[in-house]
Amino acid sequence: MIKKLDKNNRLYFSRYYPYRKIGLRLKYRVLLGIGGNIGDVRRRFNHLFVFLRKSPYIEIVETAPILKNPPFGYLNQSYFYNSLIYIKTSFRPKALLRYILHLEKKFGRRRSFQDAPRTLDIDMIFYEDINMNSKELILPHPSWRERASVLIPMSYMKSPYLKDSYKKVKK
Repeated sequence: MIKKLDKNNRLYFSRYYPYRKIGLRLKYRVLLGIGGNIGDVRRRFNHLFVFLRKSPYIEIVETAPILKNPPFGYLNQSYFYNSLIYIKTSFRPKALLRYILHLEKKFGRRRSFQDAPRTLDIDMIFYEDINMNSKELILPHPSWRERASVLIPMSYMKSPYLKDSYKKVKK
């Protein structure tokens, strides 16, 4: 199903997006933002979902519908598909970052320049209620409040943790 939000933004609802699971065993709560605009991105998101669901380090709690929206930064490129995946993990933040970078590479990500077209981008939006500002990682994600690619899909998610995290960082 497709829901047209305005002239630039569309939501796609599919088998895995949105998704919600209850009764999880892993400890740390994390919101991941995913995006891409090269190739069959929606199919790649499905492959990522299946890969993460099989991972012993990740439990998928909930996903958002997929948003198709215009690029920002470097504008001379195709529209992006974006969604959110709320997970639980046993990884601490920097270990999860290493895992995410490995996943991006596994799914064909090449880093040519900032805001370049990409097969898959995975960002940590929130990790628990942790505030972190290191060379490798800033939490919560510094631009999440300005991005339709985060705010619109998040508005479709139901997990109380996300609503609480949003309220805490919004202030």
